[in-house]
Amino acid sequence: MDIIGSSEYNSDSSSMDQVKKMKPLEYIRDVNFYLTQGNYESAYAVIQAAFIEYPDDPYVLSFCGYLQAIVGKRYRSGVDKCTKAIEIVEKNEETLGSELLLPILYLNLGKAYAAAGRRTSAIIAFSQGLHYDPHHAAILQDMKKLGMRTPPPIPFLDRSNPINIFLGKALYKKKKQKQG
Repeated sequence: MDIIGSSEYNSDSSSMDQVKKMKPLEYIRDVNFYLTQGNYESAYAVIQAAFIEYPDDPYVLSFCGYLQAIVGKRYRSGVDKCTKAIEIVEKNEETLGSELLLPILYLNLGKAYAAAGRRTSAIIAFSQGLHYDPHHAAILQDMKKLGMRTPPPIPFLDRSNPINIFLGKALYKKKKQKQG
């Protein structure tokens, strides 16, 4: 079931004219606002309007797939949209900011997999996003929700190596001091 109908994005024809003039990143800004408020239904309505206007924009496609899986419970279609968005960016290597965009696209894919109950696939998607940005806070947070540990400070050493243990404790303590 699609949610367009409860949102300001189709209340009358004059607002629809305003929506048509929006750029993809303006839609994403609105989607992120609703997501930070926990209002997934409104975010879904906004991204559906964006998808109608920009069906081949990878950012719009990725958020549409993620929200389709979360809100619409259409997991396969949601994962397919997220995957297509990643393929578009990876095919067009000259895409401006692709190294910043790919972690977000993999984050959305991972969230769509997690919504579908595919934990292993979600972890793989999150890991691929961390390949592009090893310190991406949202990916690390979602991996933690799934029960994933952060990688050891020195990845080529075993997690139980005393150097990794010492560095891990020191970094954890430093992180806690910044938060507190």
